[in-house]
Amino acid sequence: MLLHRVADRVGLTAALGRLWPHGGSATWRDRAHVLLGLASAIVLGATSLAEAEHLQVHHQAILGRPASDSTAHRVLAGLDERGRMRTAKSRAKVRRHVWSLLHLRPGGFPWLVVAGKRLTGWVVVDLDATIILASSKKEGAAKTFKKTFGFHPLAAWCANTEESLAMLLREGNAGSNTAADHVRVLADALAQIPGSSAAKILVRVDGAGATHELLEHLEKLNTARRTVRYLVGWTVTADDEKAVAKLPATSWEAALKQDGTVHDDYGIAELTGLNTRTGWPDGMRLLVRRVKPSARHEKKLTAFEMKTGWRYSVIATNIRHMWGIAGSHQPQFLDVLSREHAVVEDRVRADKAMGLRNLPSKKWQVNQGWVLACNPGHDLDCWVRLLALHDQDGLARAEPGTMRHRLYQLPARLAHHARRRWLRIDRAWPWADGFVLAWRRLTELSAVT
Repeated sequence: MLLHRVADRVGLTAALGRLWPHGGSATWRDRAHVLLGLASAIVLGATSLAEAEHLQVHHQAILGRPASDSTAHRVLAGLDERGRMRTAKSRAKVRRHVWSLLHLRPGGFPWLVVAGKRLTGWVVVDLDATIILASSKKEGAAKTFKKTFGFHPLAAWCANTEESLAMLLREGNAGSNTAADHVRVLADALAQIPGSSAAKILVRVDGAGATHELLEHLEKLNTARRTVRYLVGWTVTADDEKAVAKLPATSWEAALKQDGTVHDDYGIAELTGLNTRTGWPDGMRLLVRRVKPSARHEKKLTAFEMKTGWRYSVIATNIRHMWGIAGSHQPQFLDVLSREHAVVEDRVRADKAMGLRNLPSKKWQVNQGWVLACNPGHDLDCWVRLLALHDQDGLARAEPGTMRHRLYQLPARLAHHARRRWLRIDRAWPWADGFVLAWRRLTELSAVT
């Protein structure tokens, strides 16, 4: 109910409904309704088209007669490249309205807070790839770089809102550092960000993003109206270790924790100018971090690291100053900001909990459609929390499993009385008030005109 309610109030239902024609026969199934029903079922835990149908049958007293699994299969199979692009444009238009609502809520838009500094005005985009295992031979499934079998999608998320901005389904043997794929996913993600052509964007990628093509592309995105900054992991080579060896002891400074307090076990230093590698964008900075190696890292240490007793990692960035953030040029702050990219693993885990742990079909086209349905489902879950539960402890940043247990799978009875339908919630349910609050807030949202 909450997922469909937020879809109706922010205009996603109407926006998707305008993409396809409406049939006149009694057996005609509106494809937008099928797609939204599938997205909601995926959020509720469906892992296949058959499970999605069964879940929707259970809710047909509220949402109407659901589409069969064969109908959903035909809808997904019919989503070609043009259909996916039109769907993405509709999602971007709806997202613009949702973000305007976020600015109006108490507390305003969810700007990130890193090391005690609020990144007001900065939209943070995290890129990362993951592995989706396949237990049978499917189109596009192949041996991955981790010696498993499956798919290797690349995706982008907004760290501010936790929304899934873009996802590219790739074959299992797709490269981790394929620059063309990173550029494509980044372009799709920027198209989803309202006013991205006049915004301040921070892009964070792990070591797979340290390619000439991607960094040069990121530099070209800077215009008179748009500022683009990046933090990218860096593969440490022998030349990098020689540069680290030249650093005097006084150049190392204590790193900071996420809350801004000193972290004595870490060190951070500026490596810019000591590295001899050429051909990278002008103005690029290199920062080196050192940490005492753990037991699981001992077998991977280089001879230089074993000699010094430290494990090193390098960050590449073009940040010399972030507008409106004091001290943003300091290596300590940039190190914390880079390490905060680890939250992308939470987004990957959430996506896998909502339909991406396994792709349901043997056909590539259908699996692409499944991924397309998973992304709006991820957004709906985020919008429920952002618009209705942002001030509720235990729900504002709840994982998908928690949301299902507390709000989506509600112990209640649908009763009919005086020509009205009444949802009678079990009084003993601890989160009954949370559901009522969410329903009321979503109902009171200003509708799209």
